[in-house]
Amino acid sequence: MTQSTHQVNEPSEWVARFARLIPARGAALDLACGSGRHARLLAGLGFAVTAIDRDGAALASLEGINGIGTLCADLEGAAWPFAGAGFDAVVVTHYLHRPLFPFIFDVLRPGGVLIYETFALGNELLGRPSNREFLLQPGELLERVSGRLAVIAFEQGRVERPKPAVLQRICAVRGGMENVRIDS
Repeated sequence: MTQSTHQVNEPSEWVARFARLIPARGAALDLACGSGRHARLLAGLGFAVTAIDRDGAALASLEGINGIGTLCADLEGAAWPFAGAGFDAVVVTHYLHRPLFPFIFDVLRPGGVLIYETFALGNELLGRPSNREFLLQPGELLERVSGRLAVIAFEQGRVERPKPAVLQRICAVRGGMENVRIDS
């Protein structure tokens, strides 16, 4: 495995940084999980993880890992599979399907943490995705959570690792900030 490939398969530094804000022993949803790099991270931290993706082969690599349950489903062409469910965290990376935002917010329990990182406008100059439909507009994640979640951190701009890209990232919590520990 090349160093570049290894780095791409490592958990996002953004996700790793804010995973500590998830309520202890909480339930986490890794949405459009791909190979499950974040599901593995979260399970390793003691969270009960539901990993969902439409790629059954990618999900198969997670079978048998303690703390991870998998669900193979098409998030864009089928009904939302988590109606009535609740999670203490939702993690989304490198995936954007705007109609899912209300569902993502609704499954977050009070005190639940949203950790979201995906490509933004400008990424089309560096590689894929390049279709504007799959790129966030400037400040879009802030606009999406406004009035729904309290923002802990937000970033947008170019990164060089694991590969050059233009990203937008947010960590936000459902409910007030009084229960969020930023000094631990």
